[in-house]
Amino acid sequence: MMPSFFIAHGAPLLAMEKNIYTQFLQSLSVSLHNPKAVVLFSAHWESPVQMVSNVDNFRTIYDFGGFPEELYQIEYPAKGSVKVTHEIADLFTEQEIPFEIDEKRGLDHGAWVVLRMLYPQADIPVISMSVNPRLAPEEQYKIGKSLVALREQDIMIIGSGGTVHNLGAVDMSKDSGPADSWAIGFEEWLETQITDWNLESLFNYRSLAPNVDIAVPPYGNEHFIPLFYAMGAADQEKSAKLLHRSFRYGNLSHSVWQFGE
Repeated sequence: MMPSFFIAHGAPLLAMEKNIYTQFLQSLSVSLHNPKAVVLFSAHWESPVQMVSNVDNFRTIYDFGGFPEELYQIEYPAKGSVKVTHEIADLFTEQEIPFEIDEKRGLDHGAWVVLRMLYPQADIPVISMSVNPRLAPEEQYKIGKSLVALREQDIMIIGSGGTVHNLGAVDMSKDSGPADSWAIGFEEWLETQITDWNLESLFNYRSLAPNVDIAVPPYGNEHFIPLFYAMGAADQEKSAKLLHRSFRYGNLSHSVWQFGE
């Protein structure tokens, strides 16, 4: 089966940079055979009902401001897959998960920054998926779990976000050096729970995790929750492997988790 992944998409500048994290992402796809398609849950597409893209040719969305002009010249002209969209619709219908089809939205930077690192030729069909921060973690996990059958068809499922993502706490002048202790403490707690597949603790992270209010601020959990969608898609195996973790700007985490084999 194709593994599922949680991949931090970092700051938009990542699309232009060469560093330890971009090098890792570029090498990750080399270690895997090309999937038939990628189903990607992006932190930058929030919706109260699960949205599923049905787009023939995606436009590139620049959902950020104040960055160098060359960043806005980057395009990722991915194509969709009507076949995979219909399969997702059938799976959601069968398991009574409410959803809607979207035929217009392009790819936000939570999607194209990651995909461009993995598949720079934009030659892998993409189905873009929304996330719902207001759902309980159990429900987010359930949505991912409902898509397990896709992995059996060599379709990759990705949750794109950031496990420590608090723009109010980052220091853009601090590109290197040691990470803040509170961010490390949160990540170490999270690593233990994920590795043990301790869903009870993970679903209750808001009350159990150390430093949670600064690592995952209450007003901004949309970057954290793609983790649950990606884990749910590997519910059959319940196996997790931390492939990469690094920090920038003091505490912005770049973590990549593989779920399943």
